Amino acid sequence: MESARQACRGSLLWVAGFSLCLNVLLLTPALYMLQVYDRVITSGSEATLLMLTLLAVFLFVVIGGLEWVRAGVLVRLANRLDERVVEPLHAAMFRRGLRQAGGQGAGPLDDLASLRQGLAGGALLAFFDVLWVPVYLALLFLFDPWFGVFAAVAGLSLLALVVTSEKATRGWLEGAEQEMAASRQRAAENLRNAEALEAMGMLSSIAGRWLSHHRRGLWQQSRASDRAAMLSSLTRALRLLLQSMILGLGAWLVLEERISAGMMIAGSILLGRVLSPVDQLVGSWRSVVAARAAYRRLEAIFREAPPPAPPMSLPAPRGRLTLEGVTAGPPGGRRPILAGIDLDIAPGQQVGIIGPSAAGKSTLARLVLGVWPANDGCVRLDGADIARWDRGALGPHLGYLPQDVELFAGTIAENIARFAEVDGERVIAAARRAGVHDMILRLPEGYDTWLAPGGGLLSAGQRQRIGLARALYGDPVLVVLDEPNANLDHRGEQALAEAMEALRRDGVTLLVISHRSGVLKRVDRLLVLDDGRVSLFGPRDRVLERMATRRQGRREATGQGGAHAADS
Repeated sequence: MESARQACRGSLLWVAGFSLCLNVLLLTPALYMLQVYDRVITSGSEATLLMLTLLAVFLFVVIGGLEWVRAGVLVRLANRLDERVVEPLHAAMFRRGLRQAGGQGAGPLDDLASLRQGLAGGALLAFFDVLWVPVYLALLFLFDPWFGVFAAVAGLSLLALVVTSEKATRGWLEGAEQEMAASRQRAAENLRNAEALEAMGMLSSIAGRWLSHHRRGLWQQSRASDRAAMLSSLTRALRLLLQSMILGLGAWLVLEERISAGMMIAGSILLGRVLSPVDQLVGSWRSVVAARAAYRRLEAIFREAPPPAPPMSLPAPRGRLTLEGVTAGPPGGRRPILAGIDLDIAPGQQVGIIGPSAAGKSTLARLVLGVWPANDGCVRLDGADIARWDRGALGPHLGYLPQDVELFAGTIAENIARFAEVDGERVIAAARRAGVHDMILRLPEGYDTWLAPGGGLLSAGQRQRIGLARALYGDPVLVVLDEPNANLDHRGEQALAEAMEALRRDGVTLLVISHRSGVLKRVDRLLVLDDGRVSLFGPRDRVLERMATRRQGRREATGQGGAHAADS
């Protein structure tokens, strides 16, 4: 955020310069009326009136042009801020999403939009205009001290109303924004699971929860709007009253022969210039509060997820994976899922990972890919801490097929190519490797078939096979497959087996998490996890033999226990 502020400083100086010229030129109405009343009317000179009028028209045209340019500068200032912030913000959102389970949705992008609208709106212009209020006050004091005192009291009164409005509405507006954000997040979750909600008749109960957040936010927003509207109406009425009263004060001063009639009219116009920026701040205060809250939230994101220091570039990995006393769990979690994991997997080995539910298998997958950090210990790829690798450089050397395959809006070719520049030969090679090439060709537009977010109308098995092709795209040296055959039919199982054999020939290190024995028959080694710890690890046949021995021992122990119970 600091670099974005520095980049915008020059534009702000331009806005300040335009504001200086504008506020000087905005003395035109007061000076015009002063000259008309005190010079033209007293002299009866039509030529003087014509020249004054032509000069005033010219200056008003200049004022309009400066207003237009100043507003345009603010729009471009807001766009420049967006351009500077949006890319690092997007990266920070992902870093925080990886560290905090569940992520935060796209709310920070809404905050950036609020900040951009606040900069391009009238509040910032009103702020720059407020800086020139002392100039107008000084002119009023020159007309007559009573004029100056009256204008100062009037300006302070309106400013007090602005402060009161901010304090009266800040809490309600912030609470409303939080509730509305929660409402939007719940609505998005409901839409993602629309089929399940409809099938199980859950829509009414889920909608009730969503509606409670929406109503609380709406109620808080209404309370804030009611208070703001009341104070805004009071401010507008007070402003009209003050502008009328200064005419009365001016008339008294004219009767006392302390000022001229022209000064009376000019003083009323100058008071309008004193009160106008304050009145604009009242009208735009809601956007000011929203922009300020958005700025604070954006700063918090950058504090919580600062950009990592650029690591030194490393040579391409070969696939040796080592875990040294690793303890890990979900980011932000209190209890680790894995504890004391020590593994050494040579390049090209294929390791099957099995274990009961919640044993830590998927956690291990995320850990070896560097998605989740280790609480203790270290995960090394070719001897280097995987957390120290540059993700952009390391990513092409890794392949990952998660349990829940997510395809993104784009063509099938773009999804397989990981949304980098599509290399047709490599895309087709990855598809053939995953055994999905023929299936893709049967789609309406083949590799150019457009997918909606989530995969559109593709079946779960089709999404999984395309996800496998994405994992195998390029030349990965480490591939992690989490339940790769959960949604596959017989043909898909056969394609997966052929893909594993091709990875073996290419010397790719492979970790496979699966409950199905068909996949595990093809691995070299088996890793058995139980309650977050390594129960068994070694050659597949030896591990299977030991598992069978353990099961037999438990059955015998259970049988002996039952026999003793019968004897008693």
